[in-house]
Amino acid sequence: MALSIAQGSPLGSLSILLFPLSFIARMASSPLSLSLSLTIFLISFSSLSLRTLALSSDTDSLVFGGCTQQKYTPHSPYESNLDSLLTSLVNSATYSSYNNYTIMGSSPQDVVYGLYQCRGDLSMPDCATCVARAVSQTGSLCPTTCGAAVQLQGCFVKYDNATFVGVEDKNVVLKKCGPSVEYKKESEIVGRRDAVMAGLMSAGGPFRVGGSGEVQGLAQCVGDLSVGECQDCLSEAIGRLKSECGAAAYGDMFLGKCYARFSTAGAGDHYYAKSHNDKSINDGEKTFAIIIGLLAGIALLIIFLAFLRKVLDRNGKITFPTLSEGDGMDLKAHGHFAFGRFICSPFSSMIFHFLLPLSLLFVGFFFILFI
Repeated sequence: MALSIAQGSPLGSLSILLFPLSFIARMASSPLSLSLSLTIFLISFSSLSLRTLALSSDTDSLVFGGCTQQKYTPHSPYESNLDSLLTSLVNSATYSSYNNYTIMGSSPQDVVYGLYQCRGDLSMPDCATCVARAVSQTGSLCPTTCGAAVQLQGCFVKYDNATFVGVEDKNVVLKKCGPSVEYKKESEIVGRRDAVMAGLMSAGGPFRVGGSGEVQGLAQCVGDLSVGECQDCLSEAIGRLKSECGAAAYGDMFLGKCYARFSTAGAGDHYYAKSHNDKSINDGEKTFAIIIGLLAGIALLIIFLAFLRKVLDRNGKITFPTLSEGDGMDLKAHGHFAFGRFICSPFSSMIFHFLLPLSLLFVGFFFILFI
Protein backbone atom coordinates (compact mmCIF):
# COMPACT_ATOMS: atom_id res chain seq x y z
CA MET A 1 0.00 0.00 0.00
CA ALA A 2 1.41 3.37 -1.02
CA LEU A 3 1.22 5.88 1.80
CA SER A 4 1.05 9.64 1.84
CA ILE A 5 2.21 11.22 5.08
CA ALA A 6 0.58 14.35 6.47
CA GLN A 7 0.58 16.22 9.75
CA GLY A 8 -2.53 17.41 11.56
CA SER A 9 -2.88 20.39 13.86
CA PRO A 10 -4.37 19.98 17.35
CA LEU A 11 -7.68 21.66 18.09
CA GLY A 12 -7.57 24.47 20.65
CA SER A 13 -9.85 24.80 23.63
CA LEU A 14 -10.72 28.48 23.06
CA SER A 15 -14.11 27.77 21.48
CA ILE A 16 -15.05 25.57 24.44
CA LEU A 17 -14.40 28.45 26.84
CA LEU A 18 -16.15 31.15 24.82
CA PHE A 19 -19.67 29.98 25.62
CA PRO A 20 -19.44 30.11 29.44
CA LEU A 21 -17.57 33.44 29.32
CA SER A 22 -20.21 35.08 27.11
CA PHE A 23 -22.91 33.51 29.29
CA ILE A 24 -21.40 35.16 32.38
CA ALA A 25 -21.30 38.52 30.60
CA ARG A 26 -24.99 38.28 29.66
CA MET A 27 -26.14 37.07 33.08
CA ALA A 28 -24.14 39.39 35.35
CA SER A 29 -27.12 41.70 35.98
CA SER A 30 -28.08 40.01 39.28
CA PRO A 31 -26.16 38.18 42.04
CA LEU A 32 -28.11 34.94 41.45
CA SER A 33 -27.51 34.98 37.72
CA LEU A 34 -23.86 35.87 38.19
CA SER A 35 -23.21 33.17 40.79
CA LEU A 36 -24.98 30.48 38.76
CA SER A 37 -23.16 31.42 35.57
CA LEU A 38 -19.85 31.51 37.44
CA THR A 39 -20.62 28.03 38.77
CA ILE A 40 -21.25 26.76 35.22
CA PHE A 41 -18.03 28.33 33.99
CA LEU A 42 -15.83 26.98 36.79
CA ILE A 43 -17.21 23.46 36.47
CA SER A 44 -16.73 23.61 32.69
CA PHE A 45 -13.19 24.94 33.09
CA SER A 46 -12.31 22.30 35.70
CA SER A 47 -13.64 19.51 33.48
CA LEU A 48 -11.81 20.85 30.44
CA SER A 49 -8.53 21.25 32.34
CA LEU A 50 -8.66 17.76 33.85
CA ARG A 51 -9.51 16.34 30.46
CA THR A 52 -6.49 18.11 28.98
CA LEU A 53 -4.29 16.53 31.65
CA ALA A 54 -5.78 13.08 31.12
CA LEU A 55 -5.32 13.03 27.38
CA SER A 56 -1.68 13.55 26.57
CA SER A 57 -2.09 14.47 22.93
CA ASP A 58 -4.82 15.44 20.50
CA THR A 59 -6.38 12.08 19.62
CA ASP A 60 -7.81 13.35 16.33
CA SER A 61 -4.58 14.62 14.77
CA LEU A 62 -3.31 12.76 11.71
CA VAL A 63 -0.21 10.58 11.95
CA PHE A 64 -0.33 9.04 8.47
CA GLY A 65 -2.74 7.99 5.75
CA GLY A 66 -2.38 5.68 2.78
CA CYS A 67 -4.46 4.50 -0.18
CA THR A 68 -4.40 1.51 -2.53
CA GLN A 69 -4.00 1.97 -6.26
CA GLN A 70 -7.17 0.15 -7.27
CA LYS A 71 -10.31 2.27 -7.52
CA TYR A 72 -14.00 1.39 -7.48
CA THR A 73 -16.77 2.77 -9.71
CA PRO A 74 -18.95 5.40 -8.03
CA HIS A 75 -22.49 4.19 -7.16
CA SER A 76 -21.36 0.60 -7.56
CA PRO A 77 -22.23 -2.29 -5.20
CA TYR A 78 -18.71 -1.99 -3.74
CA GLU A 79 -19.33 1.64 -2.74
CA SER A 80 -22.59 0.63 -1.08
CA ASN A 81 -20.83 -2.16 0.83
CA LEU A 82 -18.03 0.21 1.82
CA ASP A 83 -20.56 2.69 3.21
CA SER A 84 -22.13 -0.11 5.25
CA LEU A 85 -18.72 -1.16 6.54
CA LEU A 86 -17.70 2.33 7.62
CA THR A 87 -21.04 2.88 9.34
CA SER A 88 -20.55 -0.38 11.25
CA LEU A 89 -17.05 0.68 12.35
CA VAL A 90 -18.26 4.02 13.69
CA ASN A 91 -21.23 2.47 15.51
CA SER A 92 -19.12 -0.28 17.04
CA ALA A 93 -16.59 2.23 18.41
CA THR A 94 -19.22 3.52 20.84
CA TYR A 95 -18.93 0.31 22.90
CA SER A 96 -15.71 -1.47 21.90
CA SER A 97 -12.11 -0.32 21.41
CA TYR A 98 -11.54 -2.83 18.58
CA ASN A 99 -13.65 -4.61 16.00
CA ASN A 100 -13.50 -5.93 12.44
CA TYR A 101 -16.19 -6.51 9.84
CA THR A 102 -16.57 -8.20 6.49
CA ILE A 103 -19.37 -7.05 4.19
CA MET A 104 -20.23 -9.70 1.65
CA GLY A 105 -21.31 -8.84 -1.89
CA SER A 106 -23.09 -10.58 -4.72
CA SER A 107 -19.69 -11.19 -6.33
CA PRO A 108 -16.17 -11.63 -4.89
CA GLN A 109 -15.02 -8.22 -6.13
CA ASP A 110 -17.71 -6.50 -4.06
CA VAL A 111 -16.51 -7.91 -0.72
CA VAL A 112 -14.94 -5.35 1.61
CA TYR A 113 -12.94 -6.00 4.81
CA GLY A 114 -12.33 -3.45 7.53
CA LEU A 115 -11.27 -2.87 11.13
CA TYR A 116 -10.51 -0.15 13.65
CA GLN A 117 -8.33 -0.04 16.75
CA CYS A 118 -8.50 2.67 19.41
CA ARG A 119 -5.62 3.52 21.71
CA GLY A 120 -5.96 1.48 24.86
CA ASP A 121 -6.40 4.38 27.29
CA LEU A 122 -9.26 6.11 25.45
CA SER A 123 -12.77 6.19 26.87
CA MET A 124 -15.58 4.92 24.64
CA PRO A 125 -16.80 8.44 23.73
CA ASP A 126 -13.24 9.45 22.76
CA CYS A 127 -12.80 6.21 20.82
CA ALA A 128 -16.04 6.78 18.90
CA THR A 129 -15.09 10.38 18.12
CA CYS A 130 -11.65 9.33 16.90
CA VAL A 131 -12.95 6.53 14.67
CA ALA A 132 -15.58 8.85 13.16
CA ARG A 133 -12.82 11.36 12.44
CA ALA A 134 -10.60 8.71 10.88
CA VAL A 135 -13.45 7.47 8.67
CA SER A 136 -14.05 11.00 7.43
CA GLN A 137 -10.31 11.31 6.73
CA THR A 138 -10.41 8.20 4.50
CA GLY A 139 -13.01 9.90 2.33
CA SER A 140 -10.89 13.01 1.85
CA LEU A 141 -7.50 11.26 1.53
CA CYS A 142 -8.59 8.27 -0.56
CA PRO A 143 -11.71 9.04 -2.61
CA THR A 144 -12.94 6.10 -4.72
CA THR A 145 -10.00 3.85 -3.80
CA CYS A 146 -10.80 0.26 -2.82
CA GLY A 147 -8.52 0.38 0.20
CA ALA A 148 -7.30 2.94 2.73
CA ALA A 149 -5.53 3.13 6.07
CA VAL A 150 -5.59 6.13 8.41
CA GLN A 151 -3.69 6.41 11.68
CA LEU A 152 -4.65 9.22 14.05
CA GLN A 153 -3.04 9.79 17.43
CA GLY A 154 -5.90 7.96 19.11
CA CYS A 155 -7.05 5.31 16.63
CA PHE A 156 -6.40 3.33 13.45
CA VAL A 157 -8.88 2.53 10.64
CA LYS A 158 -8.25 0.30 7.64
CA TYR A 159 -10.35 -1.27 4.89
CA ASP A 160 -9.59 -3.11 1.65
CA ASN A 161 -11.11 -5.44 -0.93
CA ALA A 162 -8.38 -8.01 -0.16
CA THR A 163 -8.46 -9.81 3.15
CA PHE A 164 -5.92 -8.63 5.73
CA VAL A 165 -7.73 -9.31 9.01
CA GLY A 166 -5.74 -11.71 11.17
CA VAL A 167 -2.69 -11.43 8.94
CA GLU A 168 0.54 -10.27 10.57
CA ASP A 169 2.16 -7.29 8.85
CA LYS A 170 5.62 -6.11 9.97
CA ASN A 171 6.29 -3.79 7.04
CA VAL A 172 7.42 -0.30 8.06
CA VAL A 173 4.67 2.22 7.34
CA LEU A 174 6.14 5.25 9.09
CA LYS A 175 9.42 5.97 10.85
CA LYS A 176 10.04 9.28 12.56
CA CYS A 177 13.05 10.19 14.72
CA GLY A 178 13.48 13.46 16.55
CA PRO A 179 16.64 15.54 16.95
CA SER A 180 19.45 14.20 19.09
CA VAL A 181 19.42 14.98 22.80
CA GLU A 182 22.19 17.02 24.43
CA TYR A 183 25.51 15.19 24.34
CA LYS A 184 25.97 15.33 28.12
CA LYS A 185 22.57 13.64 28.62
CA GLU A 186 22.90 11.15 25.76
CA SER A 187 23.99 8.11 27.76
CA GLU A 188 21.35 8.71 30.44
CA ILE A 189 18.50 9.19 27.95
CA VAL A 190 19.50 6.19 25.84
CA GLY A 191 19.77 4.03 28.96
CA ARG A 192 16.35 5.09 30.17
CA ARG A 193 14.85 4.62 26.72
CA ASP A 194 16.24 1.07 26.51
CA ALA A 195 14.83 0.35 29.97
CA VAL A 196 11.41 1.62 28.90
CA MET A 197 11.50 -0.44 25.71
CA ALA A 198 12.48 -3.54 27.69
CA GLY A 199 9.53 -2.90 30.00
CA LEU A 200 7.18 -2.62 27.05
CA MET A 201 8.44 -5.90 25.65
CA SER A 202 7.91 -7.73 28.93
CA ALA A 203 4.48 -6.25 29.58
CA GLY A 204 1.40 -8.17 28.56
CA GLY A 205 -1.61 -7.20 26.52
CA PRO A 206 -2.00 -5.39 23.21
CA PHE A 207 -1.65 -1.90 24.76
CA ARG A 208 1.44 -1.09 26.83
CA VAL A 209 2.79 2.06 28.45
CA GLY A 210 5.82 2.72 30.61
CA GLY A 211 8.25 5.34 31.76
CA SER A 212 11.61 5.93 33.38
CA GLY A 213 12.52 9.40 34.54
CA GLU A 214 11.84 11.83 31.72
CA VAL A 215 11.42 9.09 29.09
CA GLN A 216 8.00 7.68 28.26
CA GLY A 217 7.09 4.81 26.00
CA LEU A 218 3.96 3.51 24.31
CA ALA A 219 3.27 0.41 22.22
CA GLN A 220 0.17 -1.23 20.80
CA CYS A 221 -0.92 -4.01 18.48
CA VAL A 222 -4.06 -4.17 16.37
CA GLY A 223 -6.61 -6.43 18.01
CA ASP A 224 -6.72 -9.05 15.25
CA LEU A 225 -3.23 -10.35 16.11
CA SER A 226 -2.72 -13.30 18.43
CA VAL A 227 -0.61 -12.90 21.57
CA GLY A 228 2.41 -14.43 19.83
CA GLU A 229 1.96 -12.34 16.69
CA CYS A 230 1.63 -9.17 18.77
CA GLN A 231 4.83 -9.94 20.66
CA ASP A 232 6.64 -10.68 17.41
CA CYS A 233 5.43 -7.46 15.80
CA LEU A 234 6.37 -5.31 18.80
CA SER A 235 9.79 -6.94 18.98
CA GLU A 236 10.39 -5.87 15.38
CA ALA A 237 9.10 -2.33 15.96
CA ILE A 238 11.09 -1.79 19.18
CA GLY A 239 14.27 -3.24 17.69
CA ARG A 240 14.03 -0.91 14.69
CA LEU A 241 13.20 2.04 16.91
CA LYS A 242 16.28 1.57 19.08
CA SER A 243 18.67 0.97 16.18
CA GLU A 244 17.39 3.61 13.77
CA CYS A 245 16.57 6.49 16.13
CA GLY A 246 19.74 6.28 18.25
CA ALA A 247 19.92 9.11 20.79
CA ALA A 248 16.89 10.97 19.41
CA ALA A 249 14.63 12.95 21.73
CA TYR A 250 11.67 10.98 20.43
CA GLY A 251 10.93 8.21 18.00
CA ASP A 252 7.94 6.62 16.25
CA MET A 253 7.97 3.26 14.50
CA PHE A 254 4.69 2.25 12.87
CA LEU A 255 4.48 -1.19 11.29
CA GLY A 256 1.48 -2.57 9.46
CA LYS A 257 -0.15 -4.06 12.57
CA CYS A 258 1.65 -2.50 15.55
CA TYR A 259 3.70 0.47 16.66
CA ALA A 260 6.19 1.55 19.31
CA ARG A 261 6.93 5.13 20.35
CA PHE A 262 9.06 6.93 22.92
CA SER A 263 9.56 10.51 23.98
CA THR A 264 11.62 12.56 26.41
CA ALA A 265 10.29 15.49 28.42
CA GLY A 266 10.23 18.72 26.45
CA ALA A 267 9.74 17.01 23.09
CA GLY A 268 6.71 19.14 22.25
CA ASP A 269 3.64 17.27 21.03
CA HIS A 270 5.51 13.97 21.34
CA TYR A 271 4.08 13.34 24.78
CA TYR A 272 2.29 10.06 24.95
CA ALA A 273 -0.45 8.44 26.98
CA LYS A 274 -0.02 8.34 30.74
CA SER A 275 0.03 5.08 32.62
CA HIS A 276 -3.09 4.62 34.71
CA ASN A 277 -0.79 3.38 37.48
CA ASP A 278 1.25 6.58 37.48
CA LYS A 279 0.51 7.99 40.95
CA SER A 280 2.40 11.23 40.39
CA ILE A 281 0.23 12.15 37.40
CA ASN A 282 -2.98 11.23 39.22
CA ASP A 283 -1.88 13.32 42.23
CA GLY A 284 -1.12 16.20 39.89
CA GLU A 285 -4.64 16.06 38.48
CA LYS A 286 -6.15 16.06 41.98
CA THR A 287 -3.96 18.97 43.08
CA PHE A 288 -5.06 20.97 40.05
CA ALA A 289 -8.72 20.18 40.78
CA ILE A 290 -8.30 21.25 44.42
CA ILE A 291 -6.79 24.58 43.30
CA ILE A 292 -9.74 25.15 40.95
CA GLY A 293 -12.14 24.34 43.78
CA LEU A 294 -10.44 26.80 46.14
CA LEU A 295 -10.50 29.56 43.54
CA ALA A 296 -14.19 28.85 42.95
CA GLY A 297 -14.89 29.09 46.68
CA ILE A 298 -13.05 32.41 46.97
CA ALA A 299 -14.95 33.81 43.98
CA LEU A 300 -18.31 32.82 45.43
CA LEU A 301 -17.33 34.23 48.85
CA ILE A 302 -16.64 37.59 47.21
CA ILE A 303 -20.06 37.46 45.51
CA PHE A 304 -21.69 36.60 48.86
CA LEU A 305 -20.03 39.52 50.66
CA ALA A 306 -21.10 41.92 47.90
CA PHE A 307 -24.65 40.62 48.14
CA LEU A 308 -24.69 40.86 51.94
CA ARG A 309 -23.58 44.47 51.73
CA LYS A 310 -26.55 45.27 49.50
CA VAL A 311 -29.12 43.76 51.88
CA LEU A 312 -27.82 45.72 54.90
CA ASP A 313 -29.52 49.05 55.61
CA ARG A 314 -27.61 52.28 55.95
CA ASN A 315 -27.15 51.80 59.71
CA GLY A 316 -25.56 48.41 59.13
CA LYS A 317 -28.62 46.43 60.27
CA ILE A 318 -30.58 43.88 58.32
CA THR A 319 -34.12 45.06 57.62
CA PHE A 320 -36.97 42.60 58.34
CA PRO A 321 -40.72 43.06 57.79
CA THR A 322 -42.44 43.16 61.24
CA LEU A 323 -45.92 42.78 62.71
CA SER A 324 -47.44 45.83 64.34
CA GLU A 325 -49.24 45.48 67.64
CA GLY A 326 -53.02 45.34 67.31
CA ASP A 327 -52.96 44.05 63.74
CA GLY A 328 -55.65 41.63 64.83
CA MET A 329 -54.16 38.62 63.09
CA ASP A 330 -55.05 35.19 64.40
CA LEU A 331 -52.42 32.52 65.02
CA LYS A 332 -52.85 30.94 61.60
CA ALA A 333 -52.55 34.27 59.81
CA HIS A 334 -49.53 35.12 61.93
CA GLY A 335 -47.95 31.84 60.88
CA HIS A 336 -48.55 32.59 57.22
CA PHE A 337 -47.10 36.03 57.68
CA ALA A 338 -44.03 34.62 59.43
CA PHE A 339 -43.48 32.16 56.61
CA GLY A 340 -43.85 34.93 54.03
CA ARG A 341 -41.47 37.11 56.03
CA PHE A 342 -38.87 34.33 55.92
CA ILE A 343 -39.32 33.80 52.16
CA CYS A 344 -38.83 37.51 51.55
CA SER A 345 -36.01 37.90 54.04
CA PRO A 346 -32.38 38.47 53.06
CA PHE A 347 -31.42 35.15 54.65
CA SER A 348 -33.79 33.27 52.36
CA SER A 349 -32.40 35.20 49.41
CA MET A 350 -28.91 34.30 50.56
CA ILE A 351 -29.79 30.59 50.31
CA PHE A 352 -30.89 30.91 46.70
CA HIS A 353 -28.23 33.45 45.70
CA PHE A 354 -25.22 31.88 47.39
CA LEU A 355 -25.64 28.52 49.13
CA LEU A 356 -27.48 26.81 46.24
CA PRO A 357 -24.90 27.66 43.53
CA LEU A 358 -22.09 26.95 46.00
CA SER A 359 -23.46 23.45 46.68
CA LEU A 360 -23.91 22.87 42.94
CA LEU A 361 -20.31 23.90 42.38
CA PHE A 362 -18.86 21.54 44.97
CA VAL A 363 -21.07 18.62 43.85
CA GLY A 364 -19.74 19.14 40.33
CA PHE A 365 -16.20 19.62 41.63
CA PHE A 366 -16.14 16.34 43.60
CA PHE A 367 -17.82 14.51 40.69
CA ILE A 368 -15.04 15.65 38.35
CA LEU A 369 -12.33 14.77 40.88
CA PHE A 370 -13.41 11.33 42.06
CA ILE A 371 -15.77 9.82 39.47
